[in-house]
Amino acid sequence: MKVRILGCGTSSGVPRIGNDWGDCDPDNPLNFRTRASILISLGGFRILVDTSPDMRMQLLRAEVGEVDAVIWTHEHADHCHGLDDLRQIMNRRRSPVPAYARNHVLDILKWRFTYAFAGNAGYPASVDPIDLLDHQSIGPIEVSAIEMPHGPIKATGLVFSDGAHKIGYATDFSKFTDEMVDFFQGVDLFVIDALRRYPHPTHPHLKMSLDAIKKVGNPRAIITHMDNSMDYADVSSELPDNVEAGFDGLEVQL
Repeated sequence: MKVRILGCGTSSGVPRIGNDWGDCDPDNPLNFRTRASILISLGGFRILVDTSPDMRMQLLRAEVGEVDAVIWTHEHADHCHGLDDLRQIMNRRRSPVPAYARNHVLDILKWRFTYAFAGNAGYPASVDPIDLLDHQSIGPIEVSAIEMPHGPIKATGLVFSDGAHKIGYATDFSKFTDEMVDFFQGVDLFVIDALRRYPHPTHPHLKMSLDAIKKVGNPRAIITHMDNSMDYADVSSELPDNVEAGFDGLEVQL
């Protein structure tokens, strides 16, 4: 089972519009961050987690032309507003893309992107919506889901298993609850949001994320969803040996 970090940036990406690199070194290509998304693959089967506004560029860079399923973690624009690019995936596979999310998220996306779910003016639907359960098989991959507090809404945390290894993915949460500690316990790799060094009302800051990694067994971990205050080299020098800063294009195979 393999995970690719398609994008490890926050909602505004790095650099922000206006060529705003903040504290990030513009000469280090690992500081260029598109919006947060990952690709899980096993034996040629691919699950895309979130359709970021940068989805087209992310899949082109990964040389991926087809995905077998999509999971949306929540309804915020930086995680779903690349949805229209699923149309080209649908054209290549010649059928709507199975797309999983909690029912309330699907309802919001159906309202925003009615044409993608229902078709329009002779164009077929791009998406086949499916309720994301707490536990289910998506192709050969076992997927477990948990609701995480994300300010005033909920986002979905995920664990992917091939029967031998587990990859955890937790982005966009404001508190690491006891239920989340139990849910992510024992993962072999933990990809986790660490927006910045100081607290944020709807995202974890670096210390919160490092504490969460310890609570789930101190596995190998990758921090993601970083803003332009998180220079790759500087952050990397601060991290414990089992934790690394993510970058767009990073791949790990278990």
